[in-house]
Amino acid sequence: MATAVPMKKNWSPSMKHNDMERWICIYPAYINRKKTRQEGRRLPKENCVDNPSYIEIRDVLSVSNLQFLMENKKYCRENSSEMEFRGRVRVQLRNVDGTLYNNDFPTRESIMLHIASKIPQLKTRQNKSGDSYHQQSQPQSNASGSGGGGGGKKGKGKRR
Repeated sequence: MATAVPMKKNWSPSMKHNDMERWICIYPAYINRKKTRQEGRRLPKENCVDNPSYIEIRDVLSVSNLQFLMENKKYCRENSSEMEFRGRVRVQLRNVDGTLYNNDFPTRESIMLHIASKIPQLKTRQNKSGDSYHQQSQPQSNASGSGGGGGGKKGKGKRR
């Protein structure tokens, strides 16, 4: 479950596995089918989804019996700085003594595979295609409106 944000500390090798700084990071680009390996995709394309968001990752992790934390960070390989492409999720992989937090997820790849397999099953994805999911709808302009720009030759004659 998502918890309150603890104070961040500088990383040191003496930190315990349950310290937030030792949790693994997952960016949406890691499981984005439309990204190349050079752009940051970490899984094979057949296991990825189109344009996942950190909100969808949060929704999957909230029912997966894992400790996680949302952060407003930008992936260094992401070209756009818009809010749509921001977001990072930290997930606890191990307990204080180094044992697995959840035996169903022994590696970061297993967590990413789980997330990528569950995102298409979310209700927000059921009725929408991958391309139109993240695109903002643009207001339609009304041709019969008095927006100007059309008709007449005001000021468009030859200059003398």
